[in-house]
Amino acid sequence: MEERKPLKRHKALQPFSREHHHGLLLCWKIRKGFLSKVDPMRIKTYADWFYKTHLIPHFSDEEKFIFPILGEEHEHIKKAMAEHRRLARLFEDKEDIARNLNRIEEELERHIRFEERVLFPEIQDIATSEQLAQMTEMHDSVTFKENNEDPFWL
Repeated sequence: MEERKPLKRHKALQPFSREHHHGLLLCWKIRKGFLSKVDPMRIKTYADWFYKTHLIPHFSDEEKFIFPILGEEHEHIKKAMAEHRRLARLFEDKEDIARNLNRIEEELERHIRFEERVLFPEIQDIATSEQLAQMTEMHDSVTFKENNEDPFWL
């Protein structure tokens, strides 16, 4: 198996990568909930909280501060924007909760891996120091606060 080198992330993108870590934890919690036979509505309640509290602002900040660096016509930006829209539809769909949660878990993880392994390195390579400074200034990284009302994943 090929060993992956750790990705060196520019300071301006590190808050976004930390937020991605919490998104990956959401995917893990969904998987853990299903493995533990947790009622999908309990998982959906947590996923909805995460979406409203963390993902909506995260997507918005990426679209405002990161994506313009490559431009809306760039293939990677088009892909990321389409994935944001698809994920939003999955979170907002109230039909077939278990199926949607499974799709959220798979698609969110794939989306985060794409941004971390493909999109962010490209952004880092072409962003000017002014763009990176502006990104650092404009994106206020909020400390993650967990919702422990129903820790179904424990």
